[in-house]
Amino acid sequence: MAAFSMTKKRANKILRVLRKEFELPNWRGKQRDTFKTLIRTVISQNTASRNTARAFEKLSKKSEITPEALSKAKVAEIEDALKIAGLYRNKARTIKKLSQIILEDLEGSLDFIFKLPLEQAREKLLKLPGVGPKTADVVLLFNAKKPVLPVDTHVNRVSKRLKFVNARADYEDVRMGLQMLFNPHDYYAVHVLIILHGRKYCKAKNPLCMQCPINEWCPSKQIKH
Repeated sequence: MAAFSMTKKRANKILRVLRKEFELPNWRGKQRDTFKTLIRTVISQNTASRNTARAFEKLSKKSEITPEALSKAKVAEIEDALKIAGLYRNKARTIKKLSQIILEDLEGSLDFIFKLPLEQAREKLLKLPGVGPKTADVVLLFNAKKPVLPVDTHVNRVSKRLKFVNARADYEDVRMGLQMLFNPHDYYAVHVLIILHGRKYCKAKNPLCMQCPINEWCPSKQIKH
């Protein structure tokens, strides 16, 4: 219990430092379209953010990003737009099938995420093709503003290096571990700031420990004296 309390204090100290280091961007936006968030997150799976943005932009030029339009789009056209994102054949088929199911079974809307309790909305999202835990959690946090903390590759890596969670923790263990350490109203900031920190300092290869603003509180820091 004492160890958890110390980790929680350290985690929230790190959050305060990251808030000073980075300007918190508004990735949620005022008029964020839930279906577009879902499609963009499907595209982002195992893909760099830059290529995700380019693929989504190309897809937007070929088709409206709506369940109706994408359910009618040719798979080859979707594939062509997504080539830069990798795994484009699988993603194209998933997006078309996903669009068809939302159109036919959910009346073309994902509004249930706003109406249902978190766990019920999450369970319903996870039943959709191509929607795993991260994709579901991104939609729930960014659009419905539910108290959930998505774990992408940066959040997973940084959390383990900071020893917020066990090095062998899986997605759910990392998510629940982080949610215990931080207040629900901070989940969005934690998710976004850790991503920004992972991109700039705590890189997968050759982390910039010497320049890292939180190295004082990092058990994994590699600083040569």
